[in-house]
Amino acid sequence: MALKTEREKTAHLLRRFGLGASEAEIEYYGKDGHKGAIDRLLAFKTVDEGASFDINDLANQNGQINMRAVQAWWYLRVVATRRPLQEKLTLFWHDHFATSAAKVDAPMAMHDQVQILRDKCCGRFLDLLTKVSKDPAMLYWLDNQFNVKGKPNENFAREVMELFTLGIGHYSEKDIQEAARAFTGWSFGIGPRAIKPEKPLRRARFVFRENEHDSGVKTILGNTGPFDGEAVLGILCGNPRTSEYITEKMWEWFAYPKPEKAIIDRLAKRFRDSGLDVAVLVRAIMEAPEFYSDKAERAVYKNPIDFCAATYRQLGVGERMLEAIEAVPDDQPKLRAMAPVNGLNLATKAMGMELLYPPDVAGWDTGEGWISSATMVERIKWAERLFGPGTAARPAQGAARAPTIRYPAANLIGGLSALDAVAKLLSMFDAALPEAKVAQLRKAAEAESGGTVTNANAKAVALAVCRLIFAAPEFQFC
Repeated sequence: MALKTEREKTAHLLRRFGLGASEAEIEYYGKDGHKGAIDRLLAFKTVDEGASFDINDLANQNGQINMRAVQAWWYLRVVATRRPLQEKLTLFWHDHFATSAAKVDAPMAMHDQVQILRDKCCGRFLDLLTKVSKDPAMLYWLDNQFNVKGKPNENFAREVMELFTLGIGHYSEKDIQEAARAFTGWSFGIGPRAIKPEKPLRRARFVFRENEHDSGVKTILGNTGPFDGEAVLGILCGNPRTSEYITEKMWEWFAYPKPEKAIIDRLAKRFRDSGLDVAVLVRAIMEAPEFYSDKAERAVYKNPIDFCAATYRQLGVGERMLEAIEAVPDDQPKLRAMAPVNGLNLATKAMGMELLYPPDVAGWDTGEGWISSATMVERIKWAERLFGPGTAARPAQGAARAPTIRYPAANLIGGLSALDAVAKLLSMFDAALPEAKVAQLRKAAEAESGGTVTNANAKAVALAVCRLIFAAPEFQFC
C-alpha cells in the first residue's frame, strides 16, 4: 500500500531529499504535513546553515590546507547542516559532475568546485553547467587547458554531452569534434597575468585565451555559427533531450530506478517549461504521487553517506562536533577536533564512497553497486564505530582503522527495559524491520542486559542490537 499518513510521507521525503529521517527532523519538517515539509526543505536559503565555517580554520600547523582538511570540512557540513536538501543536492551534483582529487591534487580547487555545486544546486541548470564548465578543477580534470586552436582536445566536449546533458546516443562524433573547437581557449590561470600553471593551484581562475580559440564557423546538433563555449552550453540546454536526461537521472537518484516513460515525459516538460529551473524539477518529484507509491517506498539502496552520515545526524554527532571545534583555542589547529568526521570518511571509503574521490568521470556505480560482501562487513562494523571499540577484526596490514566516537550508549538507552531499548534504537535509526527480526533484536538485548539496560551494559546492548539492525537487508534501503 502507498504511504498514507502525513508522518510517513514526511519521513519518506527526508530519507530521499534530506540526510536521513531523524526523529527531530520529522517533527520539525512535518509540522504542517508533508506539503509543508516540501516547502521548508526548498526554502533552505532562509535557514541559518548552522555548519558554516571558514575552511582556513582547518589549516594545519604550517598554515596549509590539505585534501584531508577539505574532506573534513565537507563531511562535517553533511552531518551538521540545517539545510539537508542543499547538501543532498550538492552530493547529487558531485556525482553528476564527477571530478576526482586523485588527479586534481589541488585542495582549494576541489573546495571551490564543491562550493559551486552548493551555491548553484537549486537554480537554473544552465547557470550551474556554465559555472562548473569554467571551474579550474573541471578544466584540469578533463584536460581542456590543452584544447587549443588547430589541435582540439575532445575530452571536455565529449563528457559535457555524454554525461552532463544529453546522454549517450544523442549526438554524433562530428558534434563532439565541432564542440571541442568551440571550447578552445577555455583554460585557467593565476595572478594578474593569468599565468598558466601545471595544475589549478590556490587562487586559480577561469581564463579565456583568445589567441588559442578557434573562432571559425561550427555545426553542432544542427546549429551553425561561429560558436564559443557558452553558445554550445546554451544549445545543449535548449535541446529537449537535456531536460529528459537530467529528470531521469534525478528521479533514479531520489525516487526509484527505471522510471516509467510517462513520468519522465511529464516532469521533464515541467522542468523544460521553467527554463530548466532545478528547484521546479525537485518540487515536481517531491509532489509526484508516484514518489509516494509502493514502488518508491524503501526502494533505493543507501549509499554510504545515506548509511553513515544519517546515523551521525540521528545521534546528534554534528552538533557535538561544532561545539568541540569552537572550544579549540584560536592558536591551535581545528583539525584536532575532527576525529569523528575523519572516522566517517574512512568508513564511507571502506564502503565504496569517499567524497572528492569518485572512481571516474561517470561517478559512482550506484544502486546494487553499493552492496557486496566486503561492503556489508563494513556496514555491520559501523555499529562498532558508533559504540566501540568493540571486537572488530583488525584491518589489513597498512589499512587505516576508522576511529570510534564512543557514543555514550547509557545516555541513549540506560535505564530502559531490553524491549524498550530495542524500540528506541529502531525508532532513532529509522529502521523498519519485520517482526521476526525485531524478535531477534529483543533476544540479543535480553542476552546482553539480563532484561534491564544499565550504565555498565548499555554499550554491549547497543552494539549487539545495532549490528543486527545494520546487517538487515531491509536497512540497506531508504
